[in-house]
Amino acid sequence: MSDTRRRVKVYTLNEERQWDDRGTGHVSSTYVDRLKGISLLVRAEADGSLLLESKINPNTAYQKQQDTLIVWSEGENYDLALSFQEKAGCDEIWEKICQVQGKDPSVEVTQDPIDESEEERFEEMPDSSNLIDLPTCELGKLEEIADLVTSVLSSPIRREKLALALENEGYIKKLLQLFQTCENLDNAEGLHHLYEIIRGILFLNKATLFEVMFSDECIMDVVGCLEYDPALAQPKRHREFLTKTAKFKEVIPITDSELRQKIHQTYRVQYIQDVILPTPSVFEDNFLSTLTSFIFFNKVEIVSMLQEDEKFLSEVFAQLTDEATDDDKRRELVNFFKEFCAFSQTLQPQNRDAFFKTLANLGILPALEIVMGMDDLQVRAAATDIFSYLVEFSPSMVREFVMQEAQQSDDDILLINVVIEQMICDTDPELGGAVQLMGLLRTLIDPENMLATANKTEKSEFLNFFYNHCMQVLTAPLLANTSEDKPDKDSSIEPSTGSTICPDNYQTAQLLALILELLTFCVEHHTYHIKNYIMNKDLLRRVLILMNSKHTFLALCALRFLRRIIGLKDEFYNRYIIKGNLFEPVINALLDNGTRYNLLNSAIIELFEFIRVEDIKSLTAHIVDNFYKALESIEYVQTFKGLKTKYEQEKDRQSQKLNSVPSILRSNRFRRDARALEEDEELWFNEDEEEEGEAVVPPIEKSKAEEDFPDSYEKFMETKKAKESEDKENLPKRTSVGGFKFTFSHSASSANGANGANSKSVAAQTPPAGSNGSSSKNTTLSATVASAKVRQYHVLKK
Repeated sequence: MSDTRRRVKVYTLNEERQWDDRGTGHVSSTYVDRLKGISLLVRAEADGSLLLESKINPNTAYQKQQDTLIVWSEGENYDLALSFQEKAGCDEIWEKICQVQGKDPSVEVTQDPIDESEEERFEEMPDSSNLIDLPTCELGKLEEIADLVTSVLSSPIRREKLALALENEGYIKKLLQLFQTCENLDNAEGLHHLYEIIRGILFLNKATLFEVMFSDECIMDVVGCLEYDPALAQPKRHREFLTKTAKFKEVIPITDSELRQKIHQTYRVQYIQDVILPTPSVFEDNFLSTLTSFIFFNKVEIVSMLQEDEKFLSEVFAQLTDEATDDDKRRELVNFFKEFCAFSQTLQPQNRDAFFKTLANLGILPALEIVMGMDDLQVRAAATDIFSYLVEFSPSMVREFVMQEAQQSDDDILLINVVIEQMICDTDPELGGAVQLMGLLRTLIDPENMLATANKTEKSEFLNFFYNHCMQVLTAPLLANTSEDKPDKDSSIEPSTGSTICPDNYQTAQLLALILELLTFCVEHHTYHIKNYIMNKDLLRRVLILMNSKHTFLALCALRFLRRIIGLKDEFYNRYIIKGNLFEPVINALLDNGTRYNLLNSAIIELFEFIRVEDIKSLTAHIVDNFYKALESIEYVQTFKGLKTKYEQEKDRQSQKLNSVPSILRSNRFRRDARALEEDEELWFNEDEEEEGEAVVPPIEKSKAEEDFPDSYEKFMETKKAKESEDKENLPKRTSVGGFKFTFSHSASSANGANGANSKSVAAQTPPAGSNGSSSKNTTLSATVASAKVRQYHVLKK
């Protein structure tokens, strides 16, 4: 057997009853060992690895379909199919299967599993009963034919015999002629019998019968028979829908008559399966597996035929990107590509690669850039679906395109920025489109799928591109809604907490939650780039303003962002948190939550418990020094007392170390060579605190989009709010029921050393138990003093 004849595609049927392509290879029937006997072996075409090893079991039912398919089941829920490139190869393997099972190769089903009682019953049948005798095909015999067809469905052997009889005698076309007669005579009883007959024939699950029933000559009569369900008072009008309502839209005229016929046939058969036939019961589920296969392989043929017609696809792309194309025509073109990409999922991996590369070469990504910016919601939704197919297929291909595009275009028209703006400007109240786009962005910026590429520098190059050209667009809504000088009627922060604002609008809160989810992903998977961005933009301070939101889910998103940062146990981040006093809004949220035992309470407690368990000394010292008075009354968990204990134990250890050093050395402990300190720590503490805005790490390059996008976003939101009805949510704001309240008074620049005179004030509103009767206590620590304390702590630790 030649290599071409051995070539097969291997398919498995998944839980949704769709065929999954496992790959292409070459098949052989080989004796493996005494246990496995003669088995079918398929080795991958690319590397020779074993794609399939399946023992030819004497009791397994194998089916031969459409001359080039062999289908069988292994176990209850595992169906397999081999699709041969040539009929000769299929015939040779089929002969081997029949030889093992002792069957005549002329049959198309070797055998079906039957129970013992049925096997005993058919052992008594005479050998001459190879075929079922069909009644004469005439009006008076329709009831008898219907009873016969219905009765065989429970018996696999009789189903096979009936199928052979129907095929050999050309019986189906005779039945459909009777249907036309009954319809002309308004013979309702005969039409009801024909419904049962045709439905039963479909459940015989035979590909050869489907070829007859779904031909151009017969398919509309088959649909007509299925209109007359006896359970319905009036017949359905499926033919009227298929011929008059459902219109075949040719975005570009299809000249290939075979392709047109295949498209019409696939649509009608899919309609029969999805609309006309009732949902099969658990016992009938396998009756239509061949029908599913028929549709699947039709779709494969359609995609292959369209892909080979380069003139057709080129014309479609030309019209899609032509500015003169009207909106209706463009909508049809985009919907065509959406369905085209959906059909492509039936292709085997090699053919799918070629398919998407063809689309990329023809310019699918620049075309999407145009249509995703259109006002038509249907067009944008279809374009998003197409984009998702491309990202799922090859994130690297999309990344390569946008990086090349950045060299020739402004930031505001880059494809990724168009995607981000569509996410931000989603008008759906539930942000369904925004959620889908956020998932695609996450895939594109995931370093895990950047590793196995030929371009080894893809990760660093793309992340540099993303943080320089796109990150400011992504964070624009977050920065706009947490500004410190913009008044907003939706503000949910109490007036006493300062002039910062926080979104009260539910849709805006949902959007910010999505953005925070993406930023949290960046903290987990990007190291230098996101750290650089957080420091330069003082992003964590802006995020923690959202702890004041009345929407608890948004406050939890902000807390999760902080938790991921602390979870890295990076001292660089820790010093940033300490210097900016960024635990203050978290403590306030805990105190505002009071005695309520809810998710917010548990999440905050878990944050501090993590610090205690992991023994993060710098954060422990900062929390105890600055916030312990406010937290010591919380006794339903031992977290804060545990932090205090850790802090005191560390102080004792440091004290013992100092006492063990001779006094003459101890007096000179601050004169140690600066090189003894960690280099990055020395850089941090030697900063000039009066130089406002000095970057901790080199600043990210600013672009025009960074300056312009926040304004355009605000204009969009103002227009959007004017169109929206008044937000009817009236959730109560969290009120402070704790013993202490911290004033969140630090400016955005204080994390970088500016405004050193700003103070942290603690006002004792309700003295807790054990406070020695003091009614108030004000602790003022300048940023300089705080810095000096932490530095001394680190020196002592050395």
